[in-house]
Amino acid sequence: MRTRFVLSGVIAATMAATAVIGGVAQSGSAGARQMTFTEDVAPIIFNHCTSCHRPGEAAPFALLSYADVRPRGRSIALATRARQMPPWKAETGDFAFQGDRRLTDADIDVIARWVDAGMPQGDPAKLPPLPKFTDGWQLGEPDLVVRMPEGFAVPESGRDIYRNFVLPLNLQDDVWVKGVDFRPSARSVVHHSLFFLDATGAARQLDERDPLPGYNGGMGGGLALSRGRLGLAGRGGRGAAAAGVRGSSAGSTLGGWAPGAQPHLLPDDLAFFVPKGSDLVLSTHFHPSGKAESEASTVGLYFAKTAPTKTFTAIQLPPVFGFLAGLDIPAGENRYSISDSFEIPVDVKAFGVSAHAHYIGKTMTMKATLPDGETRTLLSIRDWDFGWQEQYLFSSYAALPAGTRLDVTVTYDNSAANRRNPSSPPKRVTWGEQSTDEMGSVTLQVVAARESDLPQLQQAVAVHLRDAALKSPIGALLLGARGGAGER
Repeated sequence: MRTRFVLSGVIAATMAATAVIGGVAQSGSAGARQMTFTEDVAPIIFNHCTSCHRPGEAAPFALLSYADVRPRGRSIALATRARQMPPWKAETGDFAFQGDRRLTDADIDVIARWVDAGMPQGDPAKLPPLPKFTDGWQLGEPDLVVRMPEGFAVPESGRDIYRNFVLPLNLQDDVWVKGVDFRPSARSVVHHSLFFLDATGAARQLDERDPLPGYNGGMGGGLALSRGRLGLAGRGGRGAAAAGVRGSSAGSTLGGWAPGAQPHLLPDDLAFFVPKGSDLVLSTHFHPSGKAESEASTVGLYFAKTAPTKTFTAIQLPPVFGFLAGLDIPAGENRYSISDSFEIPVDVKAFGVSAHAHYIGKTMTMKATLPDGETRTLLSIRDWDFGWQEQYLFSSYAALPAGTRLDVTVTYDNSAANRRNPSSPPKRVTWGEQSTDEMGSVTLQVVAARESDLPQLQQAVAVHLRDAALKSPIGALLLGARGGAGER
C-alpha cells in the first residue's frame, strides 16, 4: 500500500509540477551559499525520511546516503513540495500533535535549492551520522508477545476477506495494557485489524469449528453486535463499563491497526483493562493485492505497572464508522459529504483523535465549539489517504468544557479526477466492508475531568448512537430485530 502511494504520488507530482523546483530555487537570494547534501540536505533526510526509508521498513527504497538520495533528488523535491512526503495528513490546528513529521517551509526550500544547484555532495567529512533507530519493536521489548500459530492464505485476487484469529493470552492474573504493537507479516494484503478481548470462550469455539486458521465473520469478529448492542463506538480503560458503547461480549477492545498507524503508549497512567483468562481476537480485513500471500500476525503487549486512576472512552462521529449515515455516493460526485454533531455533557480532556475512510474519502474535520462560541479545530485532513491512517496524540490534553459541541464532516470524491478512486469509470458507492465500499468517521479519545462524571458521558454517547440508529432505516431494523429499539 505504501509502495504504491510513494511511487504513484511522486509520478503524479512530477507530471503536474515540473516547473516548481526552479521557481522555488529562484526565490533564494543570488548570493546565498550553495546548498550541499552533507551540510544541508542530509540532516533533513536523516531526521524525517530515513526512519521508514531503510532496510526492513515499509518504504520501497533506502535513503541512507548521498548515493541513495541523489538519483531521486528531483522526485524528493517534488514530493516534499506537494507535502506528499513525509506522510502526515493532519493539518496544523489549534492543538499540537506528538511526533509531527511535517517539514518546515525552510526545509522544503533547502531541498529545492539543492536540486536546482545540481545536487552537489559537499564535503564528506561534514556528513552527520545516521540516527540510531529502534529495530523491531518500536516501543521496546513487549511484556507479552503472541503470534498466530499458522499463516492464513490470502489469494491473489477476489473479494475482500474478513477473518478472525484467536490468540490465547494465557494470563493468570488481571493486567493493564498501556500499548499494543501489531506486526503483520504480509503488510500488502492487510487492510486493517481490530483487537477484541473475549473472556467467554465463544471465539475459541468458533475457531475450533472451522478447519482453516481462524473463523469467518465481518468487522468486529462476530462479537461486536452481541447482546443487541451496536458496537465499535467506544473503547475504554477500566473494565467493561469503561468501553462506552460496549463492542464485544467481554465488553472491551484494545484498539486496532491500519496502514500508517504507529504504535503509542497511552498517556499518563491510562491503560486498557485485560481480565485474566481473556483471549485476544484479531478481526482482520484482507484485501487481495494481486499476489498470493500468507499472513501470520504478531502482537506485542505493553503492561502498566499499576492500575490507572482515570478511565478513558471514545466519542465516534458518525457512529459505527458511518454505518448509520446513509452513505450513497453517486458515480462522478466529487463533493459528497456526511456529518454528525454531539454535545459533550461533562468536562473532558481529549488526548487523541483518529479518522477512518476507504479510498475515495477526501477530507475529514472535527471541530469543537466551546460554550462561549469559540471554535477550535481538533483534526483537519484535506487530502485523505487510506495508506496513512495515523492515530494522532495531542502534545498535551485538550480541555473541552461541558456544553462543547463536536462537529464532524467527512467528504468523498467519487469522480474520475480522484487518482485514488479504485473504480474506472467511477461506480456508485455505499457503506460496506469491502475496500471498494466506503466508511467514514472521526474518533476522539477522552477522559472525564472528574471520574464520577464518566457514566453520564457514556450514557450520552449511548443515547446518541441509539438515536442515530432509530433515524436510520437499517439501524432501526437492526435494533428492532434484536429487541433493542425500546431500550434507553
